[in-house]
Amino acid sequence: MQIIEAILLEPIGCLAEFPAQPFNEIAAQCFGRKNKPSKSGSRSYWHLLNLMESSGNQSVEALELQAVEQAVPYEDVIPALTELKAMGIQLFLTSSLSTAAITRFLAKNGLEKFFSAIWTRENAPGIKVAPLQSALTAVSLNPQHVMYLTDTAEGLKVANSLGVTSVLMMNDPDEARRLTTHNPAGGIVSLHELPDFIRLVAAENAMIRK
Repeated sequence: MQIIEAILLEPIGCLAEFPAQPFNEIAAQCFGRKNKPSKSGSRSYWHLLNLMESSGNQSVEALELQAVEQAVPYEDVIPALTELKAMGIQLFLTSSLSTAAITRFLAKNGLEKFFSAIWTRENAPGIKVAPLQSALTAVSLNPQHVMYLTDTAEGLKVANSLGVTSVLMMNDPDEARRLTTHNPAGGIVSLHELPDFIRLVAAENAMIRK
């Protein structure tokens, strides 16, 4: 694995626990979804993105803001991001949420200072792969030196399509075991593990060069 110089982060499922209900409501109200709604905020979010992608309807900002207000950030977010910044790792927020939702999420949780740039569906523009691609292109990042943290199969597919290193955020043990079939480069159960993961990769590369 190549040395990691930058990390792309989606807040849902990686920086905070988001409720599923607002995303399920968007799917029902805006897209007439009739399937049984998921209880997982991350899976509901990515399912919603699929609906948005196929229909082009993106009038969902008000309920996204509701989801942000109910989101509970993981307790290790600020310590982990602080350590990563001190290591010289560039951090980019890449999300298919609206700019208003992301701005509120960052302000509400005091996270603005950690990110070199922020990409949403409006300034990307587009959803799913678009925010990640915009981050890579804007600062000429080599995908082989970039990590994308995700907790869903859809997120892993997006990472693989761009050639970035995918690392699985293992929030649900049963779900994580199923997602290993998508061959992520590794997995963590806490953001506290991320700096050590990157140091390990750097050490392995140093040994290879010797």
